[in-house]
Amino acid sequence: MAFMDLGDNFVLWMTMRANICLKKSSRKVDELFRMLDKDGSGTIIFDEFLCALRPPLSPSRLAVIKKAFAKMDKTGDGKITLEDLRNVYQVKHDARYMSGKATEDQILRDFLKTFEAANSMDGVVTWDEFLSYYSGVSASIDSDSYFELMMWKAYNL
Repeated sequence: MAFMDLGDNFVLWMTMRANICLKKSSRKVDELFRMLDKDGSGTIIFDEFLCALRPPLSPSRLAVIKKAFAKMDKTGDGKITLEDLRNVYQVKHDARYMSGKATEDQILRDFLKTFEAANSMDGVVTWDEFLSYYSGVSASIDSDSYFELMMWKAYNL
């Protein structure tokens, strides 16, 4: 058995336990698994595993992510909807829109899907989903200044 089956995109508890290379007590391995299994499903979805490996966000990165979310959440209800996006995201320069291959709604829905967790594709982006997305982006950028600049430019903050 392999530690992680990327084809199925999750780690089964028994697979992890059977293959863990650390000399830890059964109790310690159980604790580790519970810590990684954020949704309590008995499996570790690959995204859960990656989230556990991410470094914490610096205060400045968190602040700029909050600014971007607040700008997108026009109604201030803690979620970004299609209606919120209509007020802040212009599709008129999108190649798919200009060519007639996609409508404004299709492009806006696709944009929302970028941020949504795989298990909650409901057309609404919550703060947690937005934060999780940008925490992942942040993990691949070493410089706080560069990350902040990218966010300022992307969201015209």
